[in-house]
Amino acid sequence: MKVHVLGIDPGASTGLAGFVGGALGFLETIEPLALERTLRHYAPGRVIFEDSRLEKRAWNARSKSDYGAALATARSLGQVDAWCSLITAICADLGIPAHGISPAAKGAKLSAENFAIVTGWAGRSNQHERDAAMVAWTFRRSTR
Repeated sequence: MKVHVLGIDPGASTGLAGFVGGALGFLETIEPLALERTLRHYAPGRVIFEDSRLEKRAWNARSKSDYGAALATARSLGQVDAWCSLITAICADLGIPAHGISPAAKGAKLSAENFAIVTGWAGRSNQHERDAAMVAWTFRRSTR
């Protein structure tokens, strides 16, 4: 299957969504360690990923009451930022056009039911896979 656009939602459970000819062809979840192997395998024409580095504020940045939660969020966000950098570097090395979309620009998270309505996807999905699909949704018809 020639994947034209690969959507990625980076994280400890990294969501993937492959688009072929504008249609959603597959959803998958991988570990970050498998990013390079997966990109080599699918060799997509374009990669679109949710890029946390484009957000100016962390979601709980306004709350100073729970320092522990803020610290945990900062650690998690730092990991995701590193995976975004890794995706950018791997794609550059493989000659795959790639660019990030901010979480805010991707839009709100969709339930499985709403995701099926929007995309026509009848199979199972998790939130990471749905986010990967939605981050690439507007680019799904791109062939390069």
